[in-house]
Amino acid sequence: MSRCDWLPDLLSRLGESGANIRDDETLAPAQRLILDPEAWEPAARIAAELGARHAGVWADPLDTSADLARHGTEPRLRVMACLERDGDYLILETEVPLSRPHLASQAPHFPGISRLERHAHDLTGLIWTDQPDGRRWTRHQAWPEDRFPLRADFPASGEDTRRAPADAEYPFEPALGGGTHEIPVGPVHAGIIEPGHFRFQAMGEDVRRLEERLGYVHRGIEKLAVGRDPAGLVRLAGRVSGDSTVAHAWAACQAMERAGGCEVPPRALVLRALLAERERIANHLGDIGAICNDVGFAFAHVQCARLREQWQRRSRELFGHRLLMDAIVPGGVAQDLSAAGFQTLRQDHAAFHQAIEPIFDIVEDLPSLDDRLLTTGLLSEADARELGCTGYVGKASGLAFDVRHDSPYPPYERLRVEVPVQTEGDVAARVRVRLGEVRGSLWMLDRLLDDLPAGEIATPLPPPEAGAMGLGLIDGWRGEILSFVRFDDTGHIARYFPRDPSWFTWPALERLILGNIVPDFPVCNKSVNGSYAGHDL
Repeated sequence: MSRCDWLPDLLSRLGESGANIRDDETLAPAQRLILDPEAWEPAARIAAELGARHAGVWADPLDTSADLARHGTEPRLRVMACLERDGDYLILETEVPLSRPHLASQAPHFPGISRLERHAHDLTGLIWTDQPDGRRWTRHQAWPEDRFPLRADFPASGEDTRRAPADAEYPFEPALGGGTHEIPVGPVHAGIIEPGHFRFQAMGEDVRRLEERLGYVHRGIEKLAVGRDPAGLVRLAGRVSGDSTVAHAWAACQAMERAGGCEVPPRALVLRALLAERERIANHLGDIGAICNDVGFAFAHVQCARLREQWQRRSRELFGHRLLMDAIVPGGVAQDLSAAGFQTLRQDHAAFHQAIEPIFDIVEDLPSLDDRLLTTGLLSEADARELGCTGYVGKASGLAFDVRHDSPYPPYERLRVEVPVQTEGDVAARVRVRLGEVRGSLWMLDRLLDDLPAGEIATPLPPPEAGAMGLGLIDGWRGEILSFVRFDDTGHIARYFPRDPSWFTWPALERLILGNIVPDFPVCNKSVNGSYAGHDL
């Protein structure tokens, strides 16, 4: 259970506004604060003043027959928000009637959650008062404005099989004035990447505003989760964002295991960490090479691609999948590491360390690369903090938060997690953070092998109680991943909400591109590398 040393200050300042505290182990490691709706906005304001970071907000419709039998005769919306400070987590919770689903927005105090609130409205019908941006976000004309997919009366297969009309009427921000011209980019791009629309307002080549329009990869993940068994949910979670399959699957498992009181075998926990660090290294290698390629340094791109390919082939050989999909299952892992595989990894790590250092030395000390990356795409610490950025985007701007270090989960509480931090906030800093994380993950991989215990690799997930809830918090390679799970009366999933770190880093891209030239957008974008799929759900 989180210490949450700042909670007494929050409670004392809330005063008589209708707050009451409930220590609830089902949402460990967070504490849980039940609020009257009137206290929702004041709680956010005070938390912001106390230096808390907002880690996500979601709505949970309680409108099935089982929900009504358990919670009363009137359908309701349960709304939850997760706050963090100093590695301690706090869940704020309130409920509003579905017939009058109004609640004050917390976005004026935490700008980074504006899109999450808009997403919650589009999927549940929750109406935010005082929301700074009332435009729809996730809904691309694919369902009527008065229909909400996460409600019980909306079928999982959808209501209209016809092709959705083009979203041509989305109200973009108006141009900034005379001499400004607009440059629309996407959603279809000149490469094998996911779709997203970027609308630039530029004066000459200087970017004065960037507005993103995402949501093109919305697959209905949250609706598809309803009714699944735990194994089915983990397979779905592993596809929230394919390049973060280990982290999202682990977060979903962690939430369900906490909800059901499952003790994961120690060997399985170490193997999960080994998989997660392999995922981190593979993706950082890809990004380092791609950033270098975007500024014409093809040598680093080719070398990183070569090493990443070797790394992923080994993952396929030892764990069954290049991207490590479906390697994590409820209660443990799907496949053990053999004695021969153990020795292979030992040799691989030593050889890999020797291979990367000459390449990393060049990347860190090449003047022509510095010319393109230094001072490009500056994100200040204040902006990163205001938006709630974690991962390499936050670390490159001076924010040292890492779940493995600040709120460690097994087996990381036994490891020394070194958090690489830069303060410059530019593309070069985001590259250096990635270099540091690759080196740190390599060191941890050997420590994990040193500490790999004998024993089982999985244990059955106990049947959860009706309505049991769980919270998963994992540090993926992009940053903090949050997963919320609620079970129904039959042991199946009633609500699943995965929050990828890209929800906070995509808005950061809109800020860090300002003052740069349009041709530098590709390298700025790659340095952030938000997940379209992880964001769009």
